[in-house]
Amino acid sequence: MAKVKAVIFDMDGTVANTLTSIAGFGNAALEAHRLKTFPVDRYRTFVGNGADILMRRMLTAAKGTYTEEDVKALRKTYDALYESDPTKDVTPYPGIVELLQKMRENNVKAAVLSNKPDNMTCYIAEKLFTGLFDVVHGQREGVPKKPNPSAALLLCEELGVTPAECLYVGDSGVDMQTGQNAGLFTAGVTWGFRDEKELEENGADTLVHNAEELENLIL
Repeated sequence: MAKVKAVIFDMDGTVANTLTSIAGFGNAALEAHRLKTFPVDRYRTFVGNGADILMRRMLTAAKGTYTEEDVKALRKTYDALYESDPTKDVTPYPGIVELLQKMRENNVKAAVLSNKPDNMTCYIAEKLFTGLFDVVHGQREGVPKKPNPSAALLLCEELGVTPAECLYVGDSGVDMQTGQNAGLFTAGVTWGFRDEKELEENGADTLVHNAEELENLIL
């Protein structure tokens, strides 16, 4: 690939470990609707495609069949809980803050693209990584979710780079598909929510196992 001028990062499972947080709010929402709850690790397969799909996967696992009203009701409860304390049990992955600082020192731009609702994505990015991202976008109305390439290509424009100059970094098959669909060199991180097999099967150009390896790839 060309010299990296910008990097687009996924959020959940890539720069921030949000699994315990999502599981906690998810289980609290399920409990409020008198439904069964799940171990934290089960949420690894629930997340990744936005909050509505998260609700559907939780409902499928908890009761099998559900209605659209069930989805709306659970989402309303979940959102209220999540928005009350978005950074509860959320931590940056080791070395990520330092990596973003080095990128800034070397004039490499950084962005976030998440399927998490935009308000929560922006809040978490600002609280945990204050001033370290040039642009942050979550799921926004009128912009297709990942793996549709539209949002990634829009981010390239906002960052002032071509797809060939931009690296896409994520932890899931959805992320790898997004990068490939947008024509970006795509790096799968192995510390996130999904395994190496999923990353490779969905087109990862390379795998990185820690922040140091990612720094070497970028800088």
